[in-house]
Amino acid sequence: MPEYVAQAADAPDGFIDLLEVDSTRRTPVMFAMRLPLVTMIYERWWRPGLGRLMKGRGGPSMSDEYSLAGELLALKPGDTVIDIGCGPGNFTRRFSETVSPNGLAIGFDGSRPMLKRAQNEIGGDAATLAYILGDATNLPFADDSVDAICCFAALHMFPDPFRSLDEMVRALKPGGRLALLTSYSPTSGVLSGAIAKVGPASGQRMFGRKEIRTALEQRGCSVTYHEVGGVVQIVAAQLDEPA
Repeated sequence: MPEYVAQAADAPDGFIDLLEVDSTRRTPVMFAMRLPLVTMIYERWWRPGLGRLMKGRGGPSMSDEYSLAGELLALKPGDTVIDIGCGPGNFTRRFSETVSPNGLAIGFDGSRPMLKRAQNEIGGDAATLAYILGDATNLPFADDSVDAICCFAALHMFPDPFRSLDEMVRALKPGGRLALLTSYSPTSGVLSGAIAKVGPASGQRMFGRKEIRTALEQRGCSVTYHEVGGVVQIVAAQLDEPA
């Protein structure tokens, strides 16, 4: 899919716009992702600070997240990787360096302001980096076409997360890798009652411990990693090869 790089370079905003009408059903937290202030502080303050609160005392730092995502996706030069819910591209830029010189890292998001910010922070290898504005329930990638998909801190914000999972698995090549960081709803403890109310009120889906794991297995994936900390879980899987 190298043509995406050229298409993005020729686009007026520096990214491919496939969201014909920016009226996809938004949750409150998705609305926040379109606010200029949030866009400006997201990478350096919002995401690290909120992530630290949600991941708990022993959870991974942002630096650890970058390393872990790379390990779980097992990226190598020449791979095509999609970063869904990429925001300002903090993961996408790092992926582009790993898959260089002849691979491709595509940042995919539903927020124009976030992708405009990504252009200001371009970094990485521009020849292996592209951004697309679109709907995560309708990915513009052919079946069995990508080596790896990352979706960190986004799936729980999507209005239809399981349809998005369907699309991710559809686009993966057999043997392709998927890494997710998403919400976890504790069943006991001081936080459980508050999380049960605050999560849905903000428009975030709070997933049970086995919910994502089971959904991936039902879609033909083998789970290779699953860790829970605070109100966050990280799940990785590989799409099974045909029998």
